[in-house]
Amino acid sequence: MPSFDRGFKSWTEKSSLNIRRDLGLKPYESLPFHALARYLDVQLWTPKNVQGMATDHLKQLLELDSSSWSAVTIQKNQRYIIIYNPRHSLGRQSNDIMHELSHLLAAHEPSQLIVSADSEVVLRSFDQKREDEADWLAGCLLLPREALLHIKKQGISDEKACDLYKISEQLLTYRFNITGVNIQTNGWPKQGARSGR
Repeated sequence: MPSFDRGFKSWTEKSSLNIRRDLGLKPYESLPFHALARYLDVQLWTPKNVQGMATDHLKQLLELDSSSWSAVTIQKNQRYIIIYNPRHSLGRQSNDIMHELSHLLAAHEPSQLIVSADSEVVLRSFDQKREDEADWLAGCLLLPREALLHIKKQGISDEKACDLYKISEQLLTYRFNITGVNIQTNGWPKQGARSGR
């Protein structure tokens, strides 16, 4: 379990709820990544949107089994652009894009990139603390405690919750466990107990 600065987790919960309020969403409602991107004035691209990209590079980035990359944030004309892998599942895309948006919300300094003569891109800097913070904030943006408690209170099944919040089952399970909501709601009606939700 990563260690965070004092107050960081509280800040992530408050930020998640404040953004929902600003967007007219209830505290437990889904926050789609495209809505947050618009709120932050960030463009979302796939590699097909990148002008001048060589066909062989585009093909490599969009191979069906391409799991070597998820998303990256660049800045162009004073505006941020997130380029994401459209071949990933919607749940993974949500997490990947929210991770990148979380770096912006947390005002993290961007990693430095070096492009070699053979067009290979190499990260020059990597900060595990920033990555851990972005992971935590992304999870909180997608599933704040209010959403987790709502899922439990309403008896929403894991499958339905993943569909409603556009997340992976792995993230749902992780957030239930890491936030202590599973322990807090022990003894509540089991998920899926109410049909039609």
